[in-house]
Amino acid sequence: MRILRARAARAITAALAVGLIATGCASERDTEDGNGAKNTFVFGAPGDPSSLDPALASDGETFRVTRQAFEALLEHEPGGSELVGGLAESWESNDAGTVWTFNLRKGVKFHDGEAFNAAAVCANYDHWFNWTGTYQSSAVSYYWQTIMGGFAKNEDPETPEANYKSCTAKDENTAVIEVKKPSANLPGGFSLNALAIHSPKAIEAYEKQEASAKGDAITYPKYSQEAGTVAGTGPYKIAKWNKGNKEVTLERFEDYWGDKAKVKSLVIRTIDTEEARRQALQAGDIDGYDLVAPADVKTLEGEGFQVPTRGVFNIFYLGMTQEKNPALQKKEVRQAIAHAIDRENLVKTQLPEGGKVATQFMPDTIDGYSDKVTTYAYDTAKAKQLLSDAGESGLEVEFCYPTEVTRPYMPAPQDLFELMKADLEKAGIKVTPKPMKWAPDYLDATESGGCALHMLGWTGDFNDGYNFIGTWFAEYDKQWGFKNEELFDAVTAGSKEADPAQRVAAYERANEAIMEFLPGVPISSSPPAIAFGKNVNPPKVSPLTQENFAEVSFK
Repeated sequence: MRILRARAARAITAALAVGLIATGCASERDTEDGNGAKNTFVFGAPGDPSSLDPALASDGETFRVTRQAFEALLEHEPGGSELVGGLAESWESNDAGTVWTFNLRKGVKFHDGEAFNAAAVCANYDHWFNWTGTYQSSAVSYYWQTIMGGFAKNEDPETPEANYKSCTAKDENTAVIEVKKPSANLPGGFSLNALAIHSPKAIEAYEKQEASAKGDAITYPKYSQEAGTVAGTGPYKIAKWNKGNKEVTLERFEDYWGDKAKVKSLVIRTIDTEEARRQALQAGDIDGYDLVAPADVKTLEGEGFQVPTRGVFNIFYLGMTQEKNPALQKKEVRQAIAHAIDRENLVKTQLPEGGKVATQFMPDTIDGYSDKVTTYAYDTAKAKQLLSDAGESGLEVEFCYPTEVTRPYMPAPQDLFELMKADLEKAGIKVTPKPMKWAPDYLDATESGGCALHMLGWTGDFNDGYNFIGTWFAEYDKQWGFKNEELFDAVTAGSKEADPAQRVAAYERANEAIMEFLPGVPISSSPPAIAFGKNVNPPKVSPLTQENFAEVSFK
């Protein structure tokens, strides 16, 4: 998931304040049912969601919430990356990969009582396809544009051509989605929570509200910022978003079509430092939390807490935006920055056990990883020489980093920033720090090309190399701000290959071309840990960080 992507610790006083809030709320919620079981599972998340409508999001903290309430046509197997049926029991495509037929589940209801059917599927896809105005911003409709291209009528010449053609309700339980050209993003894209299905009644309300933008700042529609309008089909329904207490409350959906949630209420609370999350779990104020600090794993396990580790399925990188920053348009400068960063030290000191230095923009667990890419070893003297050769000795550059969040690929954003800043300054680059709140400020600024240097990352949405390199380098992207049709063609070549072996070979060649051009610096891949209380029966942990909290129960 994006970007979707990178993200500094608050002051200890603020962390303690969060802990006090947690303690106060816990006594009100942790009532037991008639059988003596806890009714509420409280999970500590490292950042706030940006929206209650997943279609408007590209960040993991939003999807952590919305995944509990919304379901897509396809899903991933619990704890794995294999595609399985979601709202569609089965699916198939024509030989060309342009016509996708979904046989839908029967007896499914939305949270607002509306019936799920093929017409509802088409209402969603046509709603996204016909977005206008600010909804066409890549910061708002990132995933639609990534999977389906542009819109019925593009308002910006930089918006990609639409690949979506139509959706037809063949009958009540059969939906047919047609695209213009085959894509490596399908069928995986049909599993994205950003393309989860909403009630048609809710969509009618959505369409009466506008998003707006002023500079890099996006104002999201009211319905996406408070509970009451959004309606999915998931095992939980969103009941409340208390932004003051930084938490979202979800309640069990009693008419859910599948296995009902084992715990009645789910609270996802933002606690934005690793230390504060650990202390809240130890104190019993929360029942689990994500992104455990590497140093805390053994401590928690020694105290009897459960700390499973997910598989490696992510990449963390230093991004560079060329369009508004002439110095970064010089390859020697980009090479200098790559040589200036001590990635071995970052991995050794900041990442959990099992973290690896990255040589390209995908982990070595993905087919298409190449052993032949150009590499950039840590070498401060070489970095200085390259800057001199480029006429950029004394280069000054703004470096954005996120606050109030940690990410699966980036446990401690400020610490990582400070180490990279020191490395760059050692090479003679003056760094101007620009801290920004993760959601929506940082996400919006990086998506729109508002940061010269920035820290971001990616946890894969599905298991295909194009889901990594195609995310950034298949076409012009404001985050990177460069145009290189030869590179774009190399990246998209694999997405057009029907033969799996040739597709993987094309991805390998694309990785080699990317690292020769060097649009940014891949830093690392790591296996993020997640923690649960001693009395919790946890869900299956997912390499895609797609845990389903409906599986949770208490011992």
